[in-house]
Amino acid sequence: MISFAPLKTLENIEFRNLLTGRFFIVLAFRMLATLLGWWVYQLTKDPFSIGLIGLSEVIPAVSCALYAGHVIDMNEKKKLLLICTYLYVFLIGLLLIPAFFNVELHFSGHEITYYIYGVIFFTGIVRAFIGPIVPSMIPKIVQKVNLPSAITLNQGTFLISSVCGHAAGGFLIGLVGVKWTLIVIISLISIASIFFWQLNKQFSQHEKDKIKVMESMREGICYIFKTKEILGALCLDMFAVLFGGAVAMIPVFATDILKSGAEGFGLLNAASDIGSMIIITTLSIIPLRKNQGKVLLSVVAGFGLCIIGFGLSHYYWLSFMFLVLSGMLDGISVVIRGTIVQLKTPDHIRGRVLSVNSIFIMSSNEMGQFESGLAAKLMGVVRSVVFGGSMTLLIALVVATTNPKLRKMQY
Repeated sequence: MISFAPLKTLENIEFRNLLTGRFFIVLAFRMLATLLGWWVYQLTKDPFSIGLIGLSEVIPAVSCALYAGHVIDMNEKKKLLLICTYLYVFLIGLLLIPAFFNVELHFSGHEITYYIYGVIFFTGIVRAFIGPIVPSMIPKIVQKVNLPSAITLNQGTFLISSVCGHAAGGFLIGLVGVKWTLIVIISLISIASIFFWQLNKQFSQHEKDKIKVMESMREGICYIFKTKEILGALCLDMFAVLFGGAVAMIPVFATDILKSGAEGFGLLNAASDIGSMIIITTLSIIPLRKNQGKVLLSVVAGFGLCIIGFGLSHYYWLSFMFLVLSGMLDGISVVIRGTIVQLKTPDHIRGRVLSVNSIFIMSSNEMGQFESGLAAKLMGVVRSVVFGGSMTLLIALVVATTNPKLRKMQY
């Protein structure tokens, strides 16, 4: 059945401002991720160094996530969003120093790499806060009846900006180099802040002095663990992406195996997001009506098969298509998981639950990047990717047999 709910949701001006700001800031983040992977690999020629980018960010992000959820639930959200946005501008601006003044400062490749890791460590702290803020604001902006379509549109915006960011990052690196690509990234984050200024303030429902930090954080964790559908979906996503994170090794495949250069790298890096964008657009018009739990398990298994195919391919366009298909399957997973989390979480605890959610996401993405780099160093790049896809298949099977509530989940 075709649905027009997304069009009605977009009539909300504040929701449009939130999505537009998120589009520009995610566009910048994806360009930055593309740039850093390429930059670090060109400096070191070591795939493990790419994995350390993810580790540098995930350690502070996960460490601060529970406290960030408490802060989000206890404070005005618009102010926090703007503070985080401008902190990103400052921290990414620090990367301009080695980019513009490397000749004068006589930095070696490894010194620049360590400097990059240091900056990314601090962006990880900021990410712990900014990650849950936007989704926690959506239920206060749109009506509950429009929440599923708002979640789909939010994910669609994220994926469109990811596609554009990955591709544009690769093209700009080849066209104007690292330093001017950084300037573009900082400019895009600044544009995002203009739209965030247009949002209404969202004050906390709690009195700060009456809720202790540790008690507040424990409440969020307990809610996740007692809601089996949420716990199952998050665990499935975390371990599947942790082992199936072939995207982290794309700089190596593009440079050494597929011989595609910076431009081909940018398109290959965007391939999975292109697939996700296609399926998100489809789901916004023809939403899933039943058996979402079974669909979730099936698409994760299919995702693992695509990762195996990518690892074994030596042809650029075949590799590209495997990544597109993996993105389509992952896009279905993202929509189902996001809808489950939002629909089953009360407003008063939303920031903390979404912060726990962000721990699962960051653990899967950034730790997956580290796992991919470590596995590539120990087993070789191709074998590590095939191993990761095989583990994803196994995890989907284990979750399907051990979590009947998720398997039978419908909304």
